[in-house]
This record gives sequence, structure tokens and C-alpha cells, in this order.
Amino acid sequence: MKTILVPTEPGAAMTSALDTALLLAKKFDSCIEGFPLRPAVADLVAMDPDSGLTMVAVKENDAEMVRQAEDMFRAFMTGHQVPERGGVAQASLSCTWLTDAPSGHDFVGSYGRVFDAIVLARPGDEWQSPSMITLESALFESGRPVLIAPPTSPHSLATNILVAWNCSTEQARTMADAMPLLRLAQRITILTVEGATVAGPSGEQMARSLKMNGVAAEPITLKPSKRGAGETILAKADELGCDLIVKGAYTQSRLRQMIFGGTTRHILANAKLPVLMAH
Repeated sequence: MKTILVPTEPGAAMTSALDTALLLAKKFDSCIEGFPLRPAVADLVAMDPDSGLTMVAVKENDAEMVRQAEDMFRAFMTGHQVPERGGVAQASLSCTWLTDAPSGHDFVGSYGRVFDAIVLARPGDEWQSPSMITLESALFESGRPVLIAPPTSPHSLATNILVAWNCSTEQARTMADAMPLLRLAQRITILTVEGATVAGPSGEQMARSLKMNGVAAEPITLKPSKRGAGETILAKADELGCDLIVKGAYTQSRLRQMIFGGTTRHILANAKLPVLMAH
């Protein structure tokens, strides 16, 4: 994971996202690249075609958001003594800033395809908030894993990992993306919640596969309870003192999860530790 993308926007949640990205970057001597994340102009205002003042105000607001995002990113990197990358690729911890990123949340998904991981703040409470739009763009359009930072900055990352194994294709892809972190972890638990799986290999089979790759993991299965699978996963992660959850995103459709709820949605709304997701 040598290249890490951090879409940057002003706000309190950004501190945890940057701290989480730095924890990840220090593990692999990565380059962290930031760019200003803000809505497309068309999303900000329904412009009156007879008025030029509205567009002027929108452009001024957009420029101010760009300036604040860059100031935040650069101040963080300077404060943590992360050097800016030079013209030649560096094999050490570094950072860089993309100055000409277009507005709009779709850019996260397209540009993220050339990075090893994308780090985002945890989405807000409202399902259709801009942060959720950004996350879904990253998950469904980039083809890359997304590391979701908790509301409060974590102190460690991926030393004690909980794998939320549900036997799915999405989880298998996420496991492949997580292998660099799994290889470095001190402890890995593969958790299966009965009744919250699809047809596929068991957690024990996944643990055996990891062992063949030189990665030790303990599979455990929990009986169904009154709590949903998402709450069960988060409770077990807290009990074990985990500092990362590896979870495939949206085994059920997004629409079904929006209407009826689901494991992905619950974890996105309530996780207090970093979560690595892919679809």
C-alpha cells in the first residue's frame, strides 16, 4: 500500500481521516496524496439564468473550500513532519497535493483507481449526506479498498484485526485487498455470525487459506442473537480490543439496506474503529 488517496474537505471529521491515513502510510512508507473534495457547482445552487451574481458567489465559495482543504492538509503534514514528495517517486513516507482536481464527488471513484487505498471519514448520520455519496463513489467506482476512519482518531491500526467473514464474493475481494495489512498483524480473528452469511466457504476454510499464505488467524462462530450482525461484529471487535475491521461492503443491495437496514449500514453508522471495506 504505497499510494494512499485522501479526499480532503474542511470539517472536524477530517482530523481522524488524516490521522488514520498517516497510521497506514507509516506501515508501508507510503505517499499520501490529498485533493480538495467539494460538491460540483451544479449541486450547490439552481442558478437563475438571468443572474450572474449567483454563479460568482458559487465560484467564490468553491475557491474558499479549495483553499481551506489545502491549508488543512498541508498544516497536518507539516505538523507531523511528513515531507512533500519531489519530482521523482520516493520510497519513503511523503505527501503530495493535487491542485487541479475537479469538483464533484464522482472524481473520488475515477481517480482512486490508481491508488492502493482510499481513506475517508466515516459518513454522517443522514444516508444521503455528501460523505455517503463520496464513500459509495469510492466503493463502487474505484475498484480499490476504502479505509473508513472513525469519528475519533485511532491510536493504532491493523495490529489486532477482526475479519467479518460472511462467505461472500465482496468479502473475498476485501480479504485480497487487505493482505498487506493481514501479513503485518499481530492477531487476526475471523468472525462468522450464523444467519448472516451467504453460500460459500466457512471461516475455518478462510483461516486455512491464510495459513497457507503464512498468516495465522483464529476462526470463531457466534450463534444468532437478538442483536443484528452489525452490532454483534462491533461488540466482538470491542471485546477483543481490535483496531481494524475488514468487511466486504453491501452483500445485500444498497436499496435493500436503505429500506430494511443491514450489516454494512450499521457498521458505517456506528463503528468506533477503522474499517477496511471493498465491494
